[in-house]
Amino acid sequence: MQKRYTTLRLILGDQLNENHSWFESPSEEVLYVLLEMRQETDYVRHHIQKVVAFFQAMRLFGERLQQLGHEVLYISLDDGGNKHSLTEHLQQLIEQFAIQRFEYQLPDEYRLDEQLRLFCASLSIPSGSTETEHFMTSRTDLAQHFEGKKTFIMESFYRKMRRQFDVLMDGDQPVQGKWNFDHENRKKLPKDHQPTSPIFFRRDVSKIVEMLEHQGVYTVGKIDSQYFTWPLTREEGVQTLDYFLEELLPLFGKYQDAMSTSSWSVYHSRLSFCLNSKLLSPLEVVQTVEAKWRAHPDHADIAQVEGFIRQIIGWREYMRGIYWAKMPNYSTLNYFNHDRRLPDWFWTGNTKMNCLKHAIQQSLDYAYAHHIQRLMVTGNFALLAGIHPDEVDDWYLGIYIDAIEWVEITNTRGMSQFADGGIVGTKPYVSSANYIDKMSNYCGSCFYKKKEKLGDEACPFNSLYWHFYDRHREKLGKNPRIGMMYRLWDKQSKEQQLAILEQAEKNLKKVDEL
Repeated sequence: MQKRYTTLRLILGDQLNENHSWFESPSEEVLYVLLEMRQETDYVRHHIQKVVAFFQAMRLFGERLQQLGHEVLYISLDDGGNKHSLTEHLQQLIEQFAIQRFEYQLPDEYRLDEQLRLFCASLSIPSGSTETEHFMTSRTDLAQHFEGKKTFIMESFYRKMRRQFDVLMDGDQPVQGKWNFDHENRKKLPKDHQPTSPIFFRRDVSKIVEMLEHQGVYTVGKIDSQYFTWPLTREEGVQTLDYFLEELLPLFGKYQDAMSTSSWSVYHSRLSFCLNSKLLSPLEVVQTVEAKWRAHPDHADIAQVEGFIRQIIGWREYMRGIYWAKMPNYSTLNYFNHDRRLPDWFWTGNTKMNCLKHAIQQSLDYAYAHHIQRLMVTGNFALLAGIHPDEVDDWYLGIYIDAIEWVEITNTRGMSQFADGGIVGTKPYVSSANYIDKMSNYCGSCFYKKKEKLGDEACPFNSLYWHFYDRHREKLGKNPRIGMMYRLWDKQSKEQQLAILEQAEKNLKKVDEL
C-alpha cells in the first residue's frame, strides 16, 4: 500500500544543507524529493566531474536524510518515469501522492526561481517557499546597502559584513588596525617551491559515469571514475576545511595569486564545491578560520587569514547580492559589444600559448582553476580578443565544478569581462604578458616570446592588450584608474602603434591557430 503524505518538499542539487530547519524533526507526512534531470545536465555543456559531483553528493545526501528518519524519494537520471522537467515531475508527484501542500527552498539561480514561482502560481493546492538558511545575507541586503549608487564597491560592503558578524574585529575596529592586507598577498612561487598537496578522497563513481554515457549526456573534461577525489559529504567538507587550516592556510594568502605548472591548486582550500552545494555554511567556515587564528596566532599571520575570509564574506556574499540586484538584465549586458566566438581550443587546451594551455588543460583535468587563472589568463584573453560574453559565460558555467550561475555570471560577465560596464569592477582586468610572467612560470617554456609585440613568435597578449585599449578608448579613456595606459600608448610613435594594431588583427584572424 502506498504511503500517504500531506506535504511535498523539493531539495535542489545545491541545497544539501542537513542543518536546515526543515530537518529538525522527521515527519511521516512530509516527503522530500531529489531529482536528477536532463533539464539540469543539458542547459550548458558541463564538465563530467561537475555532473558526477552533484549527482553523487545528492545521492549521499538523500541517504543521510533517510538515516535521520526522513521520508525521501530519489529519482535518478535513468529512472523510467523521470520526466526530466522539474515542474512536470513535481506535478506528477503531487497527483500520485495526493499532496496537499508543496514547499521549496528559494533557489539561487534566477531561471529556477522563475520556474518554481510560475509553477506555484499554477497549482490548485497551497505552496510556500523558505530561505536556504545558508548565506549570511538576504537576496536584497546588498541592493539596500548600495541604494542610489551606480557602482557597488565591494570594500564598503565587506567592512559592513565584518562589523555585522563581528569577524576579525577588536571592538569596532579591525584587528591590527587594517581592513585589508591584500598588498601582502601577491607573491610568485619561488622557482623550486612545491606547494603542499591538497587533501584527496577516494570514491568509485563508475556507476554514475556509466549512466551518463548510457543516457547520452554530453559532457566535457576528464574523470577517473575509480578515484574521484572531491569532498561530497558534510563530513568530507569538514575534513577538507581542517586540512586547509593545518596545512595550507599558513601560505594561502601569500601565494593565492600565484600560478604554476607544478601545482593545480597551490594553497587554495578546494572548499568551493562544498560551500556552493551548501554542505558547509560560510559563517561556520569563517568562524572556524578565525578561531584557529586567535587560538594559534603564530600558525598563520593575519594576511593569510584576512585574505581567505575576504573571499568568503567579501566576494562570495557580494557577488550573490549583485546577482539578485541586477538579474535578469545582468545576463544580457555587453558593454563593449563584443561578438567573436570562443576559440575551439578553449575546449581542448590545444594552443601554443602556454599560460592558456595549462590553465585550460588543468580545468579539463580537474574541473578547477583558481581565481587568478580564471581572471587573468582565460578571462583576460577572452576580453582582449573580444569574445561575446554569452560564450564566455557558458564556458565558465560548464567547465568548473563550483560554477552555479549566481556566482559564475557576476564574476565572469562582471569582474572578468567588464560586460556590466563597471557595476562590479572599477576597471577592466586586462594585462599583457608581463603580469602573467610576474605571477607564474608559464612564460619560460612558451612558444611565444613574452617581451615581443611584433612577429610570429610575439606573445599575442602584448598586441591584443594595446588593441583592446585603442578600440575602446571612447568608453575607457576617461577612467582615472587606467589613464596611465593611454598616456603610455600615446607616447609611442604612430608607426609603432599601427604595427602593434596590425599584429593584433593578424592574431584575431587566426585565433584558432594561436
